[in-house]
Amino acid sequence: MASAPSEPRAVRGRIDKAGRLVEAEPDLEALQRDAGSALGKRLAVPQIAAVAQLARKLGIAVSRHASAAAADHDVELRIHATPDGDDVLLSIDGWERRPAAAPRLANLLGGPREAEASQPRHEWAADEELRVISLSPELADYLGVDPADAAGQPLTRVVRMDEDEDGEMPLIASLAARRPFTGQPARSRADDSRTVLLSGDVVSGADGNFAGFQGTADLGATAAPDATQARTAAFDHALDEALRSPLDRIIESAERILDRSDGPLRSDYASYGSDIAAAARHLLSVVQSMSDDPTQGQVIDLAALAAEAVVMVEPAAEERNITIVLESARSLPASGEERAVIQILVNLMNNAVRHSPEGGEVTLTFVRTEGTASLTVTDQGAGIDAADQQRIFERFERADPREGGTGLGLAISRRLARSMGGDVTLESAPGIGARFTLTLPAS
Repeated sequence: MASAPSEPRAVRGRIDKAGRLVEAEPDLEALQRDAGSALGKRLAVPQIAAVAQLARKLGIAVSRHASAAAADHDVELRIHATPDGDDVLLSIDGWERRPAAAPRLANLLGGPREAEASQPRHEWAADEELRVISLSPELADYLGVDPADAAGQPLTRVVRMDEDEDGEMPLIASLAARRPFTGQPARSRADDSRTVLLSGDVVSGADGNFAGFQGTADLGATAAPDATQARTAAFDHALDEALRSPLDRIIESAERILDRSDGPLRSDYASYGSDIAAAARHLLSVVQSMSDDPTQGQVIDLAALAAEAVVMVEPAAEERNITIVLESARSLPASGEERAVIQILVNLMNNAVRHSPEGGEVTLTFVRTEGTASLTVTDQGAGIDAADQQRIFERFERADPREGGTGLGLAISRRLARSMGGDVTLESAPGIGARFTLTLPAS
């Protein structure tokens, strides 16, 4: 069985082009055997294999911390992988041994567990994509869901994740790091007043790969919202202070290029100045939107701002051969704030481009009523299930947990729209795409 080296030292090995562990010192070879493989066969410790693969792909030395499961314990490792021709050299140190706290997937999906204490256990389990595997009857009852209905659904459809008192989401951070977590505040989607603190251990599959979490819930516990809000506000202010001045200098330099203030310049190079200035202004508006509340009552032209936002999104659309179709509109007066509206439209269009199929279309249409002015962004994507249509407007939430992004765009967009007396709404269903509509008071 694998054990930590008797003296602190690096344990060395070599992986060939086919991913086989062709050389290994005894401790690494033992870990390979515990994973069900052997020297000369494909490396079966996925945590080490992933670092080696990354080093091979980038062509540079890569170092990562990782946890690996031996036969009856876990080990914390520091993995160093260095490309060497077609091979990758391994040097592994640390080897901190700890008890095997992670249950195996078979324990989750198998038959009845051994009898435990009679006190109710508020337990939950989710797979590697945070889909619910099981909820104990007591926890399901508290959250107001049927355990059978919840099985297979994203965990975030059952509970809404909140930030802890440090302004972080422990479960999300642990999902990325594949590590146990504690103290994740959450609240029932069926009853917002029912709160829990989630804790979870990592679950490993039979192949040693990450297979999800199994954990418990502390009913009625909450994070400290006032502390969270204060930390978030402080972060937003610090971000604004750090970025506003450099962005102002970028805009100033780009405008000098555009004006040829520093001397003659070819027209095609001068035009780059306009692109740089536009992009920097957009980024500045993002920074400001995270720390300021937009003012209301300014008369804007929604159609003109839409045309400006299209220019910013077109490069991303062209990469995927997506056409942005802007409905002809002379002018559409509305009450709002220019930078906030542009930020909303860029968010909505980027979202539509990201979810549309290559070669598809994103359409922008305008509607005027007696009291409102609105713009609708329509994509040709897979659509959004009704159960997810409110959830995706929350911070750090996405329709598909596997997709990229921070999950902040829609939350920021709705906050900005409502601060101007308007809203961002959604109409969608699986298979028919999505229609996001920005509505503002008419001017």
